[in-house]
Amino acid sequence: MGDLSHFDDRGNARMVDVSAKDATERSATARGRVLVSAETMARIGDATLGKGDVITVAQLAGIMGAKRTPDLIPLCHPLPLDAVRVDLSCDLADSAVDITATCRLRGRTGVEMEALTAVAVAALTVYDMCKSMDRAIRITDIRLIRKSGGRSGDFEAD
Repeated sequence: MGDLSHFDDRGNARMVDVSAKDATERSATARGRVLVSAETMARIGDATLGKGDVITVAQLAGIMGAKRTPDLIPLCHPLPLDAVRVDLSCDLADSAVDITATCRLRGRTGVEMEALTAVAVAALTVYDMCKSMDRAIRITDIRLIRKSGGRSGDFEAD
């Protein structure tokens, strides 16, 4: 692991200067899970929760989260995203909502934070929409699973 890039040589926080980097095609994919009760999972699947269609609302929230990442993460660059895809699926056997987000752009810095934020915001939206009937909801396993482009090259999680 290298030095922490968001600190200067005196330990002060800084936004990384990417102006000398070449713009390249970059993408990142993140995943996460929301574990709910079997009853909650059935209501999500049937779209019978009082707040509406959990999957659709969480999908839109995830896309919005990716677009707002620099407003939430202090030293994150504002990026002109070319594409954001957020997919949610119900795993009935595990009573889980699985979330995958992929962000793409042509730019000077990666989109890992945008993909991770999309998953986190989608997961929090599932929680918010279901909390009135299930206080034991758990958000788990949010992680980067793949990235491509940039100087550091490609990454694929095990």
